[in-house]
Amino acid sequence: MKQLFISFFIALALWSCSNDAKHITPTVSNLTESVYSSVIIQPDSNYEVFAAVNGILDRFLVSEGDSVSIGQPIAQVINTMPKLNAQNAQVALQLAQQNAGSNSTIIGNIKDEIKNAELNAQNAKVNFDRQQNLWNQNIGSKVELDARKLTYETATNQVKMLQDKLKRNQYELNAALNQARIQYQTAATNTKDFTIVSKINGMCYSINKSKGELISAQMPIATIGSSSKFIIEMLIDEVDIAQLELNQKILVTLDAYKNNVFEARIVKIYPSKDQRTQTFKVEGEFVTKPEKLFPGLSGEANIVISSKDNIVTIPNEYISENDEVNTDDGMLKVQIGVKNMEMSEIISDIDTSLKIYPLE
Repeated sequence: MKQLFISFFIALALWSCSNDAKHITPTVSNLTESVYSSVIIQPDSNYEVFAAVNGILDRFLVSEGDSVSIGQPIAQVINTMPKLNAQNAQVALQLAQQNAGSNSTIIGNIKDEIKNAELNAQNAKVNFDRQQNLWNQNIGSKVELDARKLTYETATNQVKMLQDKLKRNQYELNAALNQARIQYQTAATNTKDFTIVSKINGMCYSINKSKGELISAQMPIATIGSSSKFIIEMLIDEVDIAQLELNQKILVTLDAYKNNVFEARIVKIYPSKDQRTQTFKVEGEFVTKPEKLFPGLSGEANIVISSKDNIVTIPNEYISENDEVNTDDGMLKVQIGVKNMEMSEIISDIDTSLKIYPLE
């Protein structure tokens, strides 16, 4: 029995020492509160290149990794339809110019009709005036006078109708000329889209099509972006987005530079939430950046929300969901202040020598 009690006390002592060895005490330290996010590095002004016309890719004038400048040709597309359309539009423009010009056959014919009508009106007026003079001398009949008058009025109205016709045709022909001119300008512009040019100064990062492939205006054929400025893309959960502001400090680690921490700042917060991921897109730019950056580099970011010095902290793993810690006297309720992924501030008035044990 004595041996049994000795064994029991030895086991109890070992358990007590083991349990005592696991405890921690609150520490006074500096704590930074931050919002975590994964990051993807993308070139600034990154865009996909599209052809404005359907056709066959004749050739690329640049390769992946090449620097490009604004207006520099990067690819050529073969397509005969825009050229044919431009030629047809040019023929239509020339015809419209002829129809609306001073030597227009249509306008000339109407003017000839007006001259004939004016001669008829003049003759009718002479006949009417002569008959009116005879009538004033009591010669002739009232029926004959009315007939001469009607003929004169009809001839005069015919002149007015032809003059209106001339104005209407001139307006319509000028309108057709302007329309033909616009259609030709549009068709001529489309022929220039055979050569695709860069919209920015930067670098060609990817080429998606090969020579001889059929392409359409809906297919991106390449990707171009800045070669010197890169953006840090972050997706922030909606529960954290209200804490973010422009110019807040970001601490970035990249998988390609595992042992380095780079400083950045927030430059843009997108106001629209992605309903699929329930996140908001936030962009940052480097204050101190790596020597080399490539599109698609991934890593992690901590956006600094607040920072406190000389505060009492406890590791998060020792704090329960109900904000309680395990002590010699049982579970003790504590008040939590700022916290990060690892530590939490304890606002409650507790002794830094208090022994805190792992949660059961």
